[in-house]
Amino acid sequence: MSRLSDVILDDGGAAAPSPEVDQEQRVAIFDLLEENSFDLASGAPGPYRLTLRRDGGRLSFDLSDAAGNPESFQIALGGLRQIVKDYSTICASYYEAVKSEPPAKIEALDEARRGIHLEGAKELMEKLDGKASLDEATARRLFTLLCAMATEG
Repeated sequence: MSRLSDVILDDGGAAAPSPEVDQEQRVAIFDLLEENSFDLASGAPGPYRLTLRRDGGRLSFDLSDAAGNPESFQIALGGLRQIVKDYSTICASYYEAVKSEPPAKIEALDEARRGIHLEGAKELMEKLDGKASLDEATARRLFTLLCAMATEG
């Protein structure tokens, strides 16, 4: 399997994210570039440079392959909206709890957060089926970036 060698977020000039979201975004990009598995269904050879862009109710994947040839596709965000909303809500609760709540509550919120995150990653993998192949860890990191972009806009 090939990989992503660069990831750029096109925020379309949106307001800067909160410090927590910005940190998650930076960590997700770093982790994604350190280790990922990503192949285009077209068979174009990687590694790939990826620009992610929100376009209304769609997420655009603008890629270039190892030879610099461009390839783009979009996925509808409809099935992911509720998961992104739930994830954003649980993250806000988690960040607030970290400030003053007992460890048991923080752990419970973190477990719920991870569960929703995994659900979102699996839904993203399904939406990418036929366009790109990726592993679960890569999908999780891309879902984190999608959530950061949704929070920004």
